[in-house]
Amino acid sequence: MADSPPPAPPAAPRWVKVFAIIVGVLILLVVIAKLTGLGGDHGPGRHMGTGGAAPVGVAAIQAYAPPEDSYR
Repeated sequence: MADSPPPAPPAAPRWVKVFAIIVGVLILLVVIAKLTGLGGDHGPGRHMGTGGAAPVGVAAIQAYAPPEDSYR
């Protein structure tokens, strides 16, 4: 009896290969956008002013003034 080679493991299904390719392309696009700056400036500082302004909640409390005719 001749020794036969062990059977090869089954190949991955087509949907697994397509999903892996799509995920790889998306990761590549994110890396390219991050390295080239095409994605813009992201992060918590993006929505804050450039000055040393108070946080939004504090600024809203400080800016509140009751209506003038409420004292009558």
